[in-house]
Amino acid sequence: MKTQIKICGLTNLADAQVAVEAGADLLGFILYPRSPRFVEPVTVAQIVAALRRTYAQLPRCVGVFVNVPVDQVRQILDETGLDLAQLHGDETPGAVAALPGQAYKALRPASAGEALDLASCYAPLGLPAGPSLLIDAYSPQYYGGTGERADWQAAAEIAARYPGVLLAGGLTPVNVAAAVETARPWGVDVASGVEASPGRKDHAAIQAFIEAVRAAR
Repeated sequence: MKTQIKICGLTNLADAQVAVEAGADLLGFILYPRSPRFVEPVTVAQIVAALRRTYAQLPRCVGVFVNVPVDQVRQILDETGLDLAQLHGDETPGAVAALPGQAYKALRPASAGEALDLASCYAPLGLPAGPSLLIDAYSPQYYGGTGERADWQAAAEIAARYPGVLLAGGLTPVNVAAAVETARPWGVDVASGVEASPGRKDHAAIQAFIEAVRAAR
């Protein structure tokens, strides 16, 4: 199966259209107000609705949430037309389980051992056909978006044990092929690695990233 590609941190329709037309499999919208890529739910709803009017087949649209109560996540998914919730904060396994078929957990493990322990708790709660889990770079201060590289070897161990793993963290058009070949993830996730500035995509970089993934062995 081809490696799935998520273009995340989208804030406007033009960037989302470029991602769709370049061949992205998932589109990500960050609903965390402290992120430089934050986008209001009403804007997400407008973008998603416009995309659905334009494209017969649309990539799955993902909202990135940080420590939002489950009921509120559900409500935002309904109001925006988003397909999935990526829980990128300190959510418990119970929070993921409360959104069956709609949510998966993002992890920022500090070590390979912690990564495996957390994956054993969260991966079975994700979507059976993927994504089941996201592996991001460790940061003691930030909930992702740092541009730092994740541990590819730890991600490879997790991907070998659990299907549906998304790899994020510091991916760019230059290094993503090596990441795919090393970690063998179900998919890859990029935000800052294809930006002209925070929240604004470099359209050529999106195309180059997707081409690099497709060319990876």
